[in-house]
Amino acid sequence: MQISIVTLFPQMFTGPFDHSMVKKSIDKNLAKIEFVNIRDFGRGKHKVVDDKPYGGGRGMILRVDVLEKAINNTKNKNKAAKSQRVILLDPHGKTFNQKKAEEFSKLENLILICGHYEGIDRRLDYFVDEKISIGDFIVSGGEIPAMLITDAIIRLIKGSLSEEVTNIESFSPYLEYPQYTRPKVFKSYSVPTILLSGNHKKIGEWRKTVALQYTMSYRPDLLVKSLRPTKD
Repeated sequence: MQISIVTLFPQMFTGPFDHSMVKKSIDKNLAKIEFVNIRDFGRGKHKVVDDKPYGGGRGMILRVDVLEKAINNTKNKNKAAKSQRVILLDPHGKTFNQKKAEEFSKLENLILICGHYEGIDRRLDYFVDEKISIGDFIVSGGEIPAMLITDAIIRLIKGSLSEEVTNIESFSPYLEYPQYTRPKVFKSYSVPTILLSGNHKKIGEWRKTVALQYTMSYRPDLLVKSLRPTKD
């Protein structure tokens, strides 16, 4: 799989993708990440990428013509991909979740568009397949959301993690059960006795029960979503 990140600040990704599971997946040729600098498609000698908003207002707006050119260039370099989607990271989009991560992980090429400054010319909506948000809060640009989404996707690519780990870490509809390690007792806090029993059937039952309890306490919304009827 290839993930193409279209951004004004490719240098921001130096570090997060150079370590841990993402790097291991890249080293194993399971995933490839490329950075497309929007500035390379800017207009004129000074490579201008933004302009003042029509109608007045503060800040600068990223130009649709510049972004569309960057998108087309990226798509053309990956013409061989049978499945390719262009995603704009935008607060207007649907909230990213595990189901969406699984959907994206099956693509051959995913293009993530990182916004910045005061916003993006809304006409860009006509040149993307989907808009995605990571939550109801404001960040300075799309770079950090792109990092989160990339990490969530790559860990689902076959071979990145063991199948057992991938299945256990499924986020729907329950949160993961609590985990413990040595020491057995720390200050006044002990590891649950059942985990020391060696009875794997009972341990499995305990984990399912506690996972449900955790979900009911911390994220009941996940259970509500799981009970909603799905459309055919």
